[in-house]
Amino acid sequence: MVVGTVKRSEKANRGVELIPASAEVVARAEVPLPLGVVDKVGADLNTRLDHRVLDLRKPAVRAIFELRTVMLAGCRDAFLRRGFLEVATPKLLRQGAEGGATLFAVDYFDGRAYLAQSPQLYKQMLIGAGFERVFEIAPAFRAEPSDTVRHVTEFSSLDAEVGFIDSVEDVRAILEGVVVDTFRFARPELERRGNAYADRIPEPTTPFPRVSFAQCMEWLGRPGSETDLGTEDEKAIGEHVEREYGAPLYFITDFPTAIKAGTFYAQRQDANPRLTYYFDLDFKGLEIASGGAREHRVDRLRQNIETAGLDPENFAGYLEAFRFGMPPHGGWGLGVDRMVQVVAGLSNIREAILFPRDRYRLEP
Repeated sequence: MVVGTVKRSEKANRGVELIPASAEVVARAEVPLPLGVVDKVGADLNTRLDHRVLDLRKPAVRAIFELRTVMLAGCRDAFLRRGFLEVATPKLLRQGAEGGATLFAVDYFDGRAYLAQSPQLYKQMLIGAGFERVFEIAPAFRAEPSDTVRHVTEFSSLDAEVGFIDSVEDVRAILEGVVVDTFRFARPELERRGNAYADRIPEPTTPFPRVSFAQCMEWLGRPGSETDLGTEDEKAIGEHVEREYGAPLYFITDFPTAIKAGTFYAQRQDANPRLTYYFDLDFKGLEIASGGAREHRVDRLRQNIETAGLDPENFAGYLEAFRFGMPPHGGWGLGVDRMVQVVAGLSNIREAILFPRDRYRLEP
């Protein structure tokens, strides 16, 4: 700790300098440091994550989490102004929302439980309870062995659900409104803090372009295909949208039922059951959110569960909410880490997470 007088100085990088009167060593640091803190010498990401506390001391790294904080504050403000309730749902479950393929099993007293893939089932149950508009910002867990720059096993998800919708378009309109209001909130706040990422906050206009899945397949040279989109597909679609619409954010709509078969709560289109009312929200070629209209009719929901190869009896608590009247509803899940990644222009999603977890990393 140094005590002294701060004076203006034209020679100092920040225009001021400290004239010390006293100094006290409160804790000694080992030398040499495993990576630089004040210099501009780079280190590979694994080294940075191995020594994350030192890495986080860098002002440029801290700025990422200041960006994250401000954007989440903007999200909460946008939701509250739209009459949403913030909720907290369980993260230890008897049954996953999408079957067992991507679930982490944990010992639970004398039985078995699973870490939540998403709050999906509970969001829908709350709509049946009359909450009508809910959102949650919380961790989620996916046991997918994906070693990519946009996947981790523990991530932060911003989930919302809305009751009494007339169509899936109501869901998309609220989502794009929340995103735009979040950016409008974040830019001046980051500027006030002197955060360099303020200039990277986009100023999108609404409505965002709506591009059907079928149109995307035409662009990709696979007309009529019902295979899911990969990373390179998403990048190519983003380039098409940029050329045709000049928009960084856009919806991919009308996903085929063949892709969403395991997502049993996704509502199939009555006029064409081969398609769902599901969509992705992409940001410069990266999917940041997915959602749509949910199936609210209990008989069709049971049928969808069976079609997905699951036993409806394992979802008894969830299905009970539908037995006593469930309004048409829909919602989405948005990846907070991905949104920070694309706004900040980070090459790896792990840089947007304080202490990231993937299938090789459980420390620090």
